Formats: sequence, structure tokens, C-alpha cells
Amino acid sequence: MDLFEKLKSVQSFIFDVDGVLTDGNILITEDGNLLRSMNVKDGYAIKKAVQQNYKVCIITGGKSLGVAKRLADLGVEYLYTATDDKPAAFYDFLSASNSDAATCLYMGDDLPDIEVIKMAGIKSCPSDAIPQIKAVVDYISPYQGGKGCVRDIIEKVLTLHGKWA
Repeated sequence: MDLFEKLKSVQSFIFDVDGVLTDGNILITEDGNLLRSMNVKDGYAIKKAVQQNYKVCIITGGKSLGVAKRLADLGVEYLYTATDDKPAAFYDFLSASNSDAATCLYMGDDLPDIEVIKMAGIKSCPSDAIPQIKAVVDYISPYQGGKGCVRDIIEKVLTLHGKWA
């Protein structure tokens, strides 16, 4: 099956946070708080996917309250934070959302994503993902993490389904 046929099957999007929704940089304030930056265009695409009835899930090892609030404000219903076992979170999402792994697109960028990315029907990553991730994905976005890779893949899927414009 070619990439476009695979993208046509997408019903759910699953994203990592650091290195996918962010550029992977973390600013540390003097009082020890961690700050991340997210791309507003990625946010727009997530919100549009939710409005078009796609299931959107976040699976991250991070535990930022600010990230959780931002994603909740975008309408993300399935949010797994402080997760050491991403495959377990993936299975929980499948059960909670009544989803099929074959119709899930996962986007990750680093070693904590490698096991779970292999479980998704459609595998993707940002252009600055590590080589081990790039070696197992169906699609490498031309955009880096935090720089539009999420918008890129959501826009492609929604366009194929006639739901973007």
C-alpha cells in the first residue's frame, strides 16, 4: 500500500510532545520551571482535526501543566502525560476511543517513541527525528519538530479526506 492509501485510512492522530509539538528545547527558569514553545499552526491543525471528528491523542513522558492546558484548550481528549510506558498508553487509547491501530497515525522523534511507533498503522516523524525513527516510518515531514510537522501531516490527511479547505 502506498503512502497516500495509508493516509486515507487515518482516523486518529497520536503525537509525542517534546521534539514533535515542540522543537525539543526546554527553557529552565531560575525557580526551576520548565518552559516549552509550540507552533500556533500546529495548534490550528489539531483543533481542525478535532472539529472534523478525528481522535487526537498525546502520549508524552513530560508532565507540564502548561502543555496539558494548551492541548485541552485545542480540544484534545486523550492526553497521556508523565508516561514511561508509551505502548501501554497506546493500548489504553485504542480501548478508550474504540480505535483500531491500523487507522492510527503516530508521529514521534526519539528512542522513547520507537516501540509504540511500530505499533501504529501509519508511522511518521519530523525531519529532525533520530535516524532510528526515520528508518521505520512511512513518512518524514519536511518540517522539524515544533516547526510545522504536525500541521503538515494533519493537513495532508484532511485534504485527502476533503475536510481541510
